[in-house]
Amino acid sequence: MSTSKVKVSWMDTMAFEGEVNGHKIVIDADEKVGGKDRGPRPKPFMLLSLAGCTAMDVISILKKMRVDVKDFDVSVSGELTDDHPKQFTSMHVTYEFWGNDLPMAKLEKAVSLSEDRYCGVSAVYKKVVEVTSEIVVHEA
Repeated sequence: MSTSKVKVSWMDTMAFEGEVNGHKIVIDADEKVGGKDRGPRPKPFMLLSLAGCTAMDVISILKKMRVDVKDFDVSVSGELTDDHPKQFTSMHVTYEFWGNDLPMAKLEKAVSLSEDRYCGVSAVYKKVVEVTSEIVVHEA
């Protein structure tokens, strides 16, 4: 088993500088709650983690399958509760592919392998929220 660690250091007001794998990013709150809006809020990083994790899996799998994808985006939306503690109750992943005559069966297999076997972020989230997905294909 390995251990991952991140760190945040208080800058001022509601701003923190985060450090992840040697990379720095500022997170902050909205001005109406005492921040200065100098960076994103923390909760959307949960969605970004899922998008990044599954995107890396899918593109890696498709390269091994020799599928010629011209462009690829993954977007994730999440439904938050209205009451505190505000938390995601569901997440929806949209996989968008651009290319010519892309084989849908291979796209579906790559997505399925990521969602069901390789993406650790997805595995954790599926234990606590509903995670759904769709595939959209565009001709390049």
